[in-house]
Amino acid sequence: MRSESNYNKKSCFFRFILLVITLGLLTACSSVPEMNEPVSLELPSEKPSAAAATEIQKSEATPDAPIVSDTENTVETVQAPTPVPEENIPDDNPVAENEGHTKMKMFINDTEVSVVWEENESVSALVEMAEKAPVSIQMSMYGGFEQVGSIGVNLPRNDVQTTTQAGDIVLYSGNQIVVFYGSNSWAYTRLGKIEGLSQSELRSLLGKNAVELKITIE
Repeated sequence: MRSESNYNKKSCFFRFILLVITLGLLTACSSVPEMNEPVSLELPSEKPSAAAATEIQKSEATPDAPIVSDTENTVETVQAPTPVPEENIPDDNPVAENEGHTKMKMFINDTEVSVVWEENESVSALVEMAEKAPVSIQMSMYGGFEQVGSIGVNLPRNDVQTTTQAGDIVLYSGNQIVVFYGSNSWAYTRLGKIEGLSQSELRSLLGKNAVELKITIE
């Protein structure tokens, strides 16, 4: 009877253990989520950079919406022109500059001849000389077609190969003045031309061994 009682106790103990294990397994299984349900993983969102935000705004803008540039709101500053001093304003009337040319007179042996003077540096230098004092030049006949004499100073020159005519006044070698009553071809700088006299009248004035040429400013 004692052995049977021990057997029953052991049997009840094992059944109790088996029941505890079964209940534990059931509880564990009920706590595990079903595999068929999707598991969502949310990643932390990053704040877009300023450049990326600008690109997004441009892409979201409608094509018809005009893009306003910052340069349209820029106000341009217009600088007032600098006043030009009166002494630096160019004179449109060159009469005053060449006034000395028109007042310069030429005499051949005390006979005044009308001359149309050139407008160049050589004539301007001759005017400056005559303004200080009358320019007197002893001339001598050369070649049967001209009278030539030394000025005594060197004037600015711009020699050009020239075929002269009666009445032409030229600068030769920068320091000699030549008055023609005939024709010649050489490199000269033109000074002026005698007008109102024929070739025969010029020959009468200049076709002598020596003449005096005087240039003055009135």
